[in-house]
Amino acid sequence: MSNEPRIWTLQDFEIGKALGKGKFGHVYLAREKRTHYIVALKMLSKRQLLESRMERQLRREIEIQSHLKHPNILRLFGYFWDEKRIYLILEYAPNGELFNELRIERKFSEPKSANYIEQVINALMCLHENNIIHRDIKPENLLNSCGVIKISDFGWSVHAPTTRRKTLCGTLDYLPPEMVCREEYDEFIDHWALGVLTYEFLVGEPPFESREPRETYRRIEGLQYNVPSHISEEARDFISKLLKRNPYERMSLEEALEHPWLVKHRNSMV
Repeated sequence: MSNEPRIWTLQDFEIGKALGKGKFGHVYLAREKRTHYIVALKMLSKRQLLESRMERQLRREIEIQSHLKHPNILRLFGYFWDEKRIYLILEYAPNGELFNELRIERKFSEPKSANYIEQVINALMCLHENNIIHRDIKPENLLNSCGVIKISDFGWSVHAPTTRRKTLCGTLDYLPPEMVCREEYDEFIDHWALGVLTYEFLVGEPPFESREPRETYRRIEGLQYNVPSHISEEARDFISKLLKRNPYERMSLEEALEHPWLVKHRNSMV
């Protein structure tokens, strides 16, 4: 699809099947009539956005995502609105959410997990180089486009070039200790989420998950998790170097790319 500025309307698209449902609307498969380009069209209810006071968050999401161009980040091609809805024109990822893929397979193999994690790292490096913290890395926000993993949903993302943040946001099982303890934080919260994500890929559930939210908070704060015996020593080490209580002791993204676990599986797939 062309990146040239253009005023879009709903009449420019042929609407196909529903791809998913969110809190404020639905996502549909769509085809742009002039170019026949296939996209995902996200339709958001203005009324629900206003009632939930989420209009500022949506503006921030659009501003951030529309400026990001990276193979592992879902593109936002444009947006438009009418009386009732706001429409986001998004890149279409035919294989959908990794959450669904993980639930079907229950857990991923180590080579597959390593491949997916490496792609997430590449996306996070792009975000952090642009002073953007995602703040909600999880399987539901990762899409699979024929083997290419793409970070999506920038609703909780923030552009923070200098200031540290204190907002509690994201998903409970992925919250880092500094958020749980209401401390200031920075981009290293995404490093923590990368460790949780790696664990969930390999085990099939997050490391601190509990039926009671209070217990999940306690486990995160106390860094209480167990790695099953079938997980390799290299993968254990990779996870442990990201799940550090002190954010500044967490492995850097550059170090993560050169970690023996990723290198081993990268070489095995050549």
